[in-house]
Amino acid sequence: MGDLRKLNRLKAVLAEQDKTGKWLAEELKVSPITVSRWAKNTSQPDLETINKIADLLGIDPRDIITGNS
Repeated sequence: MGDLRKLNRLKAVLAEQDKTGKWLAEELKVSPITVSRWAKNTSQPDLETINKIADLLGIDPRDIITGNS
């Protein structure tokens, strides 16, 4: 179980944008717990949700996903 990988940069991106997980949860109409799990990389949003998040933050969806270099 030591192979947990960080698959998204959601926590960092929210901090860079000065946004909170609560704000994102309200915008997406999901539970703050869900956003917290995404930010902690214990679960992952689907690609459609990643695109919605990127639209809300005005960034490229690839900026949310790690390992894109």
